[in-house]
Amino acid sequence: MKMLIACLATETNTFSPMPTGRNAFEASMVTREATRQPANLFTAPLHEWRRMAEGKGWEVMESLSAVAQPAGTTVREVYESYRDEILADIEAHQPDVLLMSMHGAMVADGYDDCEGDMMTRARALMGPKKVIGLELDPHNHLTKAMLDNATLIINYKEYPHVDAPDRARELFAMAADAAEGKTQPVMQAHDCRMLTIIETMKEPAKSYVQAMKDAEGKDGILSVSLAHGFPWADVADVGAKTLVIADDNPDAAATTAKDFADKLWDIREGLRMDYPDIGQALDIVAAANQGPITLADMGDNAGGGAPADSTYFLQEILKRGMKDIAHGIFWDPVLVAMCQDAGVGARMRVRLGGKICAESGEAVDLDVTVRAIREGMTQELGESDMPMGTGVWLDADGVHLIVSSIRTQNFAPTVYTDLGLDLTEMRAVIPKSTNHFYQNFERISPEVIHVRTPGTVTPDMTIIPFTKRDGNYWPKVENPSS
Repeated sequence: MKMLIACLATETNTFSPMPTGRNAFEASMVTREATRQPANLFTAPLHEWRRMAEGKGWEVMESLSAVAQPAGTTVREVYESYRDEILADIEAHQPDVLLMSMHGAMVADGYDDCEGDMMTRARALMGPKKVIGLELDPHNHLTKAMLDNATLIINYKEYPHVDAPDRARELFAMAADAAEGKTQPVMQAHDCRMLTIIETMKEPAKSYVQAMKDAEGKDGILSVSLAHGFPWADVADVGAKTLVIADDNPDAAATTAKDFADKLWDIREGLRMDYPDIGQALDIVAAANQGPITLADMGDNAGGGAPADSTYFLQEILKRGMKDIAHGIFWDPVLVAMCQDAGVGARMRVRLGGKICAESGEAVDLDVTVRAIREGMTQELGESDMPMGTGVWLDADGVHLIVSSIRTQNFAPTVYTDLGLDLTEMRAVIPKSTNHFYQNFERISPEVIHVRTPGTVTPDMTIIPFTKRDGNYWPKVENPSS
């Protein structure tokens, strides 16, 4: 049996002003040897697939892995060149099984559905009977082209996405069974007419995820996934969908998909967003007797395509004269280079934030001390190490700011502690992230609060200016029609 593995992944915020071009991919990963390098979120599945296939004595061919931090629309030539490199390998090797790690919400100039385009072209080369397996981030659009051309699609179940290797192992096992003629998988999806942030490590979503797992392996149901949808993409297919794979039983797959869509609808009130604004969140910190309280700067999440340089939280902290606050990660490679030139201990006048777009707010001028500089920093997300580049700790008279050379969201408290900042002495820590921070920060905080901050990744699903899909979805309307 011959298997080809590949990865082409980014998440596109079509409202972001930053194009996703070749430099963006090369800053994260472009390689034909991903399984010989440390695993990140999107290449961790390839490590699992190679290990499991070689354990079965299969021949494994590894194609391109290209990963970029979420940002704006991908440059057409860049997408097409990476896509065509993978397609050329498919045509040359003619694998029995193709397994790909993609995001599911990649948009390029001229392509609203890059994953669907990739699957369509791969299927045309491989023919109707060979196995194509696709592993996706749950913040995907789950389009008809993906469903029509892939044999198997599995989404990560957790948000934060700590389970990519688990889902990869499941996908390989199902792909192997299909390739060996043991099963005949069929997929069915159901549109939930919902669009919201689903935090799977809290109730009621935690029990929902467990119910998906409990349904698998019973009555011919092979897999149950939930596509949360990626709200900050202006494409026709954005929205939550359930996905079920059954063994040679499309009716059972369709019925189960609808059942889980109904279950999601039933817990919708527990998913309704009621996040405090910045002022309300800082009031909670001011009244608290124990810290550090974690406040998520949701609107400036680089993992959703934001610049990671908004200053709304910082401005309010300075206005109130608050101290012992840690905040990051701000993306500013120019400022990082200036700090490297000045050195640890330097006292500097710096301008921070507000550089990329109007949604980032105004730049803030500060007198700071450079407390620490560290190159080659990474953060843990599940079993993956996510690159951060060079990190700098700036102390603005008790307001502690982390700046990085690579744009990334804040996944873990090690961003601060690896630079020497003692979080036990902080009243609050403010990661720029929507929810990936949660698992790691919950461990060090007595209270974790998601905050409704301005920015290019607004958590308010009712105000996103879609032009390519209708507004008939919850919570924009209370009772959307099916």
